[in-house]
Amino acid sequence: MSRKPHSSVQNALQPRHRMLTLMAIGLLLGCGLAVWSGAYWAARQARLATDAAAAEQADKRARQLAGALQKFRLLPLVLSEYPDVHAVLSDARPEPVARLNGKLELLAERTDAAAIYVIAPNGLTLAANNWNEPGSFVGQNFSYRPYFLNAMANGEAELFAVGSVTGRPGFFIARRIDDGARTLGVIVVKIDFADLEAQWSGTTEHTLVVDPRGVVIITDHDPWRFRATRPLTPEDHQGIRSALQFASLPLSPLRFQQNDEGDLSMADAQGRFRQARTASAIDGASLLHVASLEPAYRSASLQARLVVFAILAAALMVFAAYWRIHMGRLAQVRARQALEEEVDARTSELRDANRRLREESQGRLEADRRWRAASEELTQANRLGLIGQVTAGVAHEINQPIAAIRAFAENGVRYLQRGSIAKVQDDLSSIVSLTDRVARITTELRSFSRKRTPLVDEVSLNEALDGALLLIGDRLRTAGIRLDWTPPTQTLRVSADKMRLEQIFINLIQNAADALEGRPAPNIAVLLEVGDDDIAISIADNGPGIAPDLAGSLFTPFVTSKPTGLGLGLGIARDIAREFGGSLSLVASPLGGAAFCVRLRRA
Repeated sequence: MSRKPHSSVQNALQPRHRMLTLMAIGLLLGCGLAVWSGAYWAARQARLATDAAAAEQADKRARQLAGALQKFRLLPLVLSEYPDVHAVLSDARPEPVARLNGKLELLAERTDAAAIYVIAPNGLTLAANNWNEPGSFVGQNFSYRPYFLNAMANGEAELFAVGSVTGRPGFFIARRIDDGARTLGVIVVKIDFADLEAQWSGTTEHTLVVDPRGVVIITDHDPWRFRATRPLTPEDHQGIRSALQFASLPLSPLRFQQNDEGDLSMADAQGRFRQARTASAIDGASLLHVASLEPAYRSASLQARLVVFAILAAALMVFAAYWRIHMGRLAQVRARQALEEEVDARTSELRDANRRLREESQGRLEADRRWRAASEELTQANRLGLIGQVTAGVAHEINQPIAAIRAFAENGVRYLQRGSIAKVQDDLSSIVSLTDRVARITTELRSFSRKRTPLVDEVSLNEALDGALLLIGDRLRTAGIRLDWTPPTQTLRVSADKMRLEQIFINLIQNAADALEGRPAPNIAVLLEVGDDDIAISIADNGPGIAPDLAGSLFTPFVTSKPTGLGLGLGIARDIAREFGGSLSLVASPLGGAAFCVRLRRA
């Protein structure tokens, strides 16, 4: 039998075989390139996000330090005009000294100053707040201290040092007291930054303030305290020793290593870090904030993997489609060859042709089965993507009660130190309630895959608003934001779920507070409009408002005007309001900024 038809088929299919091979090679190279590009993009995005967050935290904590110092810098100025101080420095008789000791003790207690004391021109301490304590400054001579010498010479001076009497570090602010042309002495205020360092602690990020010589003087990470961030010169050591600034501390260097991309690795911490540096309120000092790169890298890596997976899935679909077309055309060519051979072939050749056709049919069925399996895998991947979106939303909403739990816990520690047991019990009860709320939020995630009816019942609007304001009130007070809210005299009830209604209010108030950051005279107003069938609650602020290009897509997931926001909060809040049969919309603000109106049915 002639084999020419078979050779012609091979010649006809050869270009397609070459195309298929080239596509397979291109797919492999594309996979490698996509994986490499995704890893590079994830690392770059993680660094950018971490750098921005570290810079923001550095600026915030520098402002906190400046605020703490500003209060105490005014204290020596006020005390320099105090008559009792002039009386003691002019004539150190027992009665004026005893009276001044008592007043300095009361003033130090009320201002949280570590020490306040008055020094004569010869360096001898005449009065101090710790006059009746072991290691009192009274009678001590501080004429060798640079802050005393510089204040006597220049009128005022500041120095961070370890106390030569108490052995405790602090920041000394000194001011010369004059009576006309005559120098009476120096008033000194010592500050302890323990409370500020406690506010900074509790996270994986760390902040440190270094003096002009590079020595860490303030930090929330105790192993770094009084360590040198750069090699100290002999002149540095001589200056420190002559002033007894750090007593006999070794000032050993910190072991920080930085790669070409600016990533830091530290001997006493795992992972990679990024740092941000800014000026400090202490003359010549600078503030450094060190943030872990790992959380941002994990988030960026997840996004990169999703994008790479989508690209690879699309490439596989194209390859599978081409493969199917190729196999179909191959089957058609072979079937035509079999028909041509049937005309001249004998009965045995006809049976062979039929067998080959059955084999080709099985091949086509197998190819179709593989394609359907790949399609099902893509459908499952889509479902996983939806679950990932829901998980991101839950994580966004759960941050609010967790932040409140931390605030109540910090308040409880302070109340416990003061002996206010009843207030500690109230804070613990609030923490229990908030953990119940967190548990309810996480329960929502487990029921994501099945449809359920929301628990809509009669809810007191007063209680829901009070609960939301309780959680967010501490932040508003800390930020100095004025809240205009007059609770209604009558009890208003709406159709809603109390926990989810609180989520809406907290989200809107939180967004308003974010918009007011750094604004003069920040103000938030909660307004009620009671109708016959529904109640409208508007939350307005006097911030910059909503940009016109964002107004139309404000409730779209992942659309946000905040640099570090996810863009999920408003969309989730609107969906919750719709489940109650209500609505959430952007309205004109009576305060000139932005306003959102929640409209709910009356129960």
